[in-house]
Amino acid sequence: MRVHILGIGGTFMAGIARLAVECGHQVTGSDMALYPPMSTQLEELGIKVSFGYEPCDIPRNVDCVIVGNVIKRGNPAIEFTMNNQIPYTSGPAWLFDHVLKDRTVLAVSGTHGKTTTSSMLAWLLDQAGFDPGFLIGGVPENFGRSARMGSNPYFVIEADEYDSAFFDKRSKFLHYRPHVLIINNLEYDHADIFPDLHAIKQQFHFLARTVPGNGHIIYPSSDDNVLDVIQKGCWSNTHAFGKGSSCHIDNERSGGSEFDVMIDGCKTTIKWPLLGKHNMHNALAALLALQAIGADVSKGAAHLAQFKNVKRRLEIKGKVRGITIYDDFAHHPTAIAATLNALANKISSSARLIAVVEFGSYTMRSGVHKNTLHTVFDAADEVFCKLPNPDWGVDEVLRKLAKPAQAFEDVNEIVDRLKTTLRVNDHVLIMSNGSFDGIHEKLLHALNS
Repeated sequence: MRVHILGIGGTFMAGIARLAVECGHQVTGSDMALYPPMSTQLEELGIKVSFGYEPCDIPRNVDCVIVGNVIKRGNPAIEFTMNNQIPYTSGPAWLFDHVLKDRTVLAVSGTHGKTTTSSMLAWLLDQAGFDPGFLIGGVPENFGRSARMGSNPYFVIEADEYDSAFFDKRSKFLHYRPHVLIINNLEYDHADIFPDLHAIKQQFHFLARTVPGNGHIIYPSSDDNVLDVIQKGCWSNTHAFGKGSSCHIDNERSGGSEFDVMIDGCKTTIKWPLLGKHNMHNALAALLALQAIGADVSKGAAHLAQFKNVKRRLEIKGKVRGITIYDDFAHHPTAIAATLNALANKISSSARLIAVVEFGSYTMRSGVHKNTLHTVFDAADEVFCKLPNPDWGVDEVLRKLAKPAQAFEDVNEIVDRLKTTLRVNDHVLIMSNGSFDGIHEKLLHALNS
């Protein structure tokens, strides 16, 4: 089959592209821009990518066009596809029809931690000898790729609540039909498609309906929003983790790089390279999913010592003149706070933690969470922010912070200011859900020069 993917540069669609290649299909694609790590993955696969959405970029003998959810009516490529009656489908629908329908699906959902938990679960299954397939919205360091077919039966999928396509406004995860479902947490996000938190809960309720009676739903015991979803209707086996449940953290040390897990009265000690309470809870969810399919949890816990996180999750981009530069995907207030706290608990108390943030998601650019940001940066010593477009009053928010904070219109201005203020032993945490105009490389170059 010859497939052309519109919006191929996104994390999800680039993963679809890799799976299609592994299935033996001929793949091409179009997008407006590409940046690592997905650009690197597509290049390694030898996939031809056209920049822009010109009809001439769609091969004449194409069998199917897979349409990313960034594509809207009026896009020249989709108008050409529809006018010429070329078969087209969404990424999630193609994934189910060509991959998932014959697999035992383990889906990881929730507002935060999906990518890390999916990677963790795929790693545990891999080390248990199952050779799982997976599609993850990032590149797990243990695998060096965002997707693979693996072999039957297990397939791990990062289950996103974002809509499927302009012609299918259901959440993507409603296509996946999981046998094991993790709901990590639930907050308001994606303000461009969900009017409120209730609308998101409704999609998660629909997701719970797709899990069979002999399937499993794994959820945090202390997340009221997730509990609302479970209480609205659940027909499957349920397993809670966290405070007050039979699966919880018994003791933590060294900022979360060592901790004890209690599962059904049995204690297991985990030592690993990750940090923070959020990652410890991700581990609980992954271990319960392992238990749900009958795998050995104690052996799984031991394998976490070799787990490497996903790219752009507290990833060290470089060290220059005693200054460490990190990259992280955090962009929602909860994720920003969790990432800052995790790093602050690990570094020396005498070292400074500098937060550099871009509010790049639609939700953050709309200002929905501006009233919750005044405590998000408590763990940072200083904050640098790129002004969003449109500006919903970032200066006002920064003035409420009990620490030095500045906003800039341009990334180069941030780099120039950092170059003159950073000093030995500083830790610079750069957070964005996009490329942030290449700020990491620009800052490293400026410090080197």
